[in-house]
Amino acid sequence: MKFARRIIATGAAAAACAAALLAATPSSHDSAPHNPVTVADGRPGYVVEDFNYPGADRIKTEKGITLKRGDGHIVLADCSSATGLMEVWSRKNERICFRTTGTSGYLALEIPSVFAVRGAADHAADVTLTTPASTPQEVKVAKGDWTPVGESTDPQARDFALVEIRTSK
Repeated sequence: MKFARRIIATGAAAAACAAALLAATPSSHDSAPHNPVTVADGRPGYVVEDFNYPGADRIKTEKGITLKRGDGHIVLADCSSATGLMEVWSRKNERICFRTTGTSGYLALEIPSVFAVRGAADHAADVTLTTPASTPQEVKVAKGDWTPVGESTDPQARDFALVEIRTSK
């Protein structure tokens, strides 16, 4: 008798769960638009990180450089705000500085006409540059050292754009 009650109770519970699931699932032929569901207490839902650089449109307008995406460990900085920053020298933008944090970092960007990079005081870097014809140049930049890149090392003196920075301690 106990076994029969358990089977009946389990079946009833399963039926109740199935009915609740069907009631909560929208019908495929339901043509009315669905409103987004809010989280408890009317707070907005979760934010998903897309790794796009914040304020990139404004920076492109003001400084003429494109900051695409990164992990947040390499950020644009005012060159006079601190010492030991990573410096990128360009014929079009002069000096552009980046603050590096954490043990490693990544930033995809586009700075035209780059000819020298100075490593941050506490981070080495691997930088990737490219020409308009997509000829890549990968250069290692030591901590705190000046390193010629782009046109200053190219026998043809082609114009190179900095497209990627990776840092490590």
